[in-house]
Amino acid sequence: MKKIALLILVICSQIIFSQANRFVYQVTMKPDSTDRNNTKSEIAHLDISGASSIFYGENRMKRDSIMGRMRQTGSFNFDRTQMQNLRSNLDFIIEKDYKTGKKLYQARILRDQYAYEEDRIMDWKILPETATIGEYKTQKAETQFAGRTWYAWFTTEIPFQDGPYKFSGLPGLIVKVEDSKGDYSFDLKEAKKINEIASFEQRGSTINIKRAAFEKQQEQFRKDPMAAISSASGGRGNMRIQMDPNQRKQMEDRQKEELKKNNNPIELK
Repeated sequence: MKKIALLILVICSQIIFSQANRFVYQVTMKPDSTDRNNTKSEIAHLDISGASSIFYGENRMKRDSIMGRMRQTGSFNFDRTQMQNLRSNLDFIIEKDYKTGKKLYQARILRDQYAYEEDRIMDWKILPETATIGEYKTQKAETQFAGRTWYAWFTTEIPFQDGPYKFSGLPGLIVKVEDSKGDYSFDLKEAKKINEIASFEQRGSTINIKRAAFEKQQEQFRKDPMAAISSASGGRGNMRIQMDPNQRKQMEDRQKEELKKNNNPIELK
């Protein structure tokens, strides 16, 4: 009996330590600086396992999952309304390596997948102010990052020096972080154990690029999305040739309208 009990204990211990952690954040955004009443909210996950983490929007994961199933089955019939509802302002993935301190940002511009390593240091100033947020005792900290002043509340009760988006480096998990203008806020809503962290299927090759070069590409797309779409047509094979002109015009108009309303990015510089 003792041997059986010991075996059960070992198995249970392996299960516990093999589990990963998921922290669920509500992200509140004001993407249009000309319409301050237009507030959007999405759910995002911070998955932590071992010495690394991954941060991503829940809608991004759902869309990728649907597309993955369609590719596996060869059936590309989908609910357009459902896919439209899963469009996300958090259409990126951020991976952090605790051992090296590297933060890898991955995002698409049209059909191209880019990745860059964050090259800016996040220098925190820990403040004396404390607060209880949910069930956690937290302390306030401040930093300047990407053109905004950010205030974070972290807890040492959760021993991960991590947080949502690119935020990390405080002596505990970031429970809440918001910018001084109230444009963006990340609020922890749930913490739970999961079997493994999320993984995303990479279609095609990833273009590794410097942050400044990625931002230049992004800015060119914002200034003239139709030119970027036309440029991307080359080398795309039959898919572009078969595209109905009306569908292409609708896509161009949608891109232009979305960019017009998303003039207040989380990173201003």
